[in-house]
Amino acid sequence: MSKILIIYTGGTVGMIYDDKTKALRPIGFNEIRNNLPELYRMGIDFYVYAFNPPIDSSDMQPEIWVELASIIEDRYDRYDGFVILHGSDTMAFTASALSFMLENLSKPVILTGSQLPIGKIRTDAKENIITAMEIACSRHNGTTISMVPEVCIYFDFSLFRGNRSKKYNAEKFEAFYTMNYPQLAEAGIDIKFKHQFILPPPTLPLKVHKELETNITVLKLFPGITRRAVEATLGVSGLKGVIMETFGSGNTNTQPWFIESIKKVIDHGAIVVDITQCDGGSVELGKYETSQHLMEIGVVSGHDMTFEAAVTKLMFVLGQGLSVADAKVMLETSLRGELTPIEVY
Repeated sequence: MSKILIIYTGGTVGMIYDDKTKALRPIGFNEIRNNLPELYRMGIDFYVYAFNPPIDSSDMQPEIWVELASIIEDRYDRYDGFVILHGSDTMAFTASALSFMLENLSKPVILTGSQLPIGKIRTDAKENIITAMEIACSRHNGTTISMVPEVCIYFDFSLFRGNRSKKYNAEKFEAFYTMNYPQLAEAGIDIKFKHQFILPPPTLPLKVHKELETNITVLKLFPGITRRAVEATLGVSGLKGVIMETFGSGNTNTQPWFIESIKKVIDHGAIVVDITQCDGGSVELGKYETSQHLMEIGVVSGHDMTFEAAVTKLMFVLGQGLSVADAKVMLETSLRGELTPIEVY
């Protein structure tokens, strides 16, 4: 019998309607279990680690990612897979962060949650939890090799690579998608895994990274952005990194003051990563003249990384204590399948 650890952090999945206050309130895992009797009919030996009190996903912090990574590290040899119940709003950030922190992961870490609380009649929580658990204990026939040895998000009959995922809808059950990468599995009558898109099992033992550099900022471009706004964003004391959300395939305006502002922060030792504001597609620095200047001053291409992956990868890479040159190489290298390098011919 497979052994699964359920890590309950909180989120909508752990809410219930309070008849007295007429509002949703967080509940403990025991109440979730009471609303999900199917757990005991699955033939899975599961255990629970519950955060107390539950955490609203809007309050998610890097310190909690470190705690989650430590929980998995400490119990890694005792379980066949891990299911993390998490609020959907920041789920893609947590999934991305854990993917980088858990190097050489050979067991499934599946994040899931719901759009409706588990106490609601039409809730999507039950199917999401049940199927996430089935995926977490899935093995290749006749082996102990996990079907999905990576950090994933399962939501609304679809399994996604965690660091390729983005929450795009606040109202539909279909809350997540991966614009730049295919689904890893689709759940219908059977769960159909798309093996060609799943990471191969690692050959080395698990290595957990717990150092994250959070002194970064985000510069999102828009027509009419002022010099004062750019300089204020980049003027953070001791700034280590910048995620710059640009137009199209990585383009910015070419006004001298803007390029000078970016060059100044790079000259002071910060790393600037260029990602596109588009959900789909990739940054190609130098493709247009408007991004040629960025290459010349040392801006790093984020390729087709999501915003969530770019933020957490930058925190992770900066936490490794590397030289700026080595950090830039790592940022442009696919570590956990989070980006698609541009082919150079």
